[in-house]
Amino acid sequence: MNNQWWLEPCRVPDETARQAARHRDVQLTKPAGALGRIDALIPLLAALQGRQRPSVERVFVAIFAGDHGVAEEGISAFPQSVTGQMLGNFVNGGAAISVLAKQLEATLEVIDLGVATPQSLPGVRQVALGPGTCNFTKQSAMSAEACERAMQAGRDSVLRAQQQGSELFIGGEMGIGNTTTAAALACALLGCAPQELAGPGTGLDAAGMAHKCAVIERALALHAGPHDTYGWMQRVGGFELAALTGAYITCAQRGLVALVDGYICSVAALCAVRLNPDCRDWLLFAHRSAEPGHLAVLAALAAQPLLDLGLRLGEGSGAALAVPLLRLACALHDGMATFDEAAVAAKHS
Repeated sequence: MNNQWWLEPCRVPDETARQAARHRDVQLTKPAGALGRIDALIPLLAALQGRQRPSVERVFVAIFAGDHGVAEEGISAFPQSVTGQMLGNFVNGGAAISVLAKQLEATLEVIDLGVATPQSLPGVRQVALGPGTCNFTKQSAMSAEACERAMQAGRDSVLRAQQQGSELFIGGEMGIGNTTTAAALACALLGCAPQELAGPGTGLDAAGMAHKCAVIERALALHAGPHDTYGWMQRVGGFELAALTGAYITCAQRGLVALVDGYICSVAALCAVRLNPDCRDWLLFAHRSAEPGHLAVLAALAAQPLLDLGLRLGEGSGAALAVPLLRLACALHDGMATFDEAAVAAKHS
């Protein structure tokens, strides 16, 4: 790791734009703070975008896909072949995120970082880090080089988003077994037991959940040691989690707002913030997942998600569902009349 680009400084939010947005907000024809968290959201977006009137019309969605060696331990209700099959579903328009991206008129990019059943599909970017990670109950999930290349894939995606003039970046993921990987990584970073952070994922029953926790415990015992965040990513992480981590840090370094999806994406966000704490300013959190461990990860990030709909699909779908809310918030801020413009009496001083 000769060039640890993820440690480079992040952009500093524009305080002048933040104050300008606040100044406009208090002049709009409504009581101050009447829109609750929407009123608080606009000055933040303004500061991140460096303009009094923010916009999230141009959205870029990147789906990072990778398989997980730990799937051979039987920790998923679905076969590993689903990961590769879903790549075709993404680019053919049949997946939930595909439908949502179309409705949002967002750019959708699909990146194959390494699936167990390699295939060449039109419309899928190939990074090819291998046929999935290794089984982390037996060895490290990936080499340091593979981890760095996965992070670079996330960085490259953000750079493409920025080249298109995108105003909002959404990262999504696909990989059978990745809730186990996310839980193992979160346990390592937060010092929690698997029973606190592991959930049903694709639909495990009680026995499946107990087995999943036992598998994570074995992995944590095997890799026990004073590892830093990068070390834990390498040992129990996944290609797509590393790519998301790289993407979030790059968003902060390049000045692009990132909207974080659910549990797996939030664990990647936790990795990003642990690696480069200043990137936290650039992360908005879309929703609270039904996965039980998500709440602890959100708390560790001091994050207050926009939605709580009981979602657990992944793919970036929850973040996509939150985009209309952000767009409406921007429209309110931009389109409402001021008291002077509407000839409405303002509040008494």
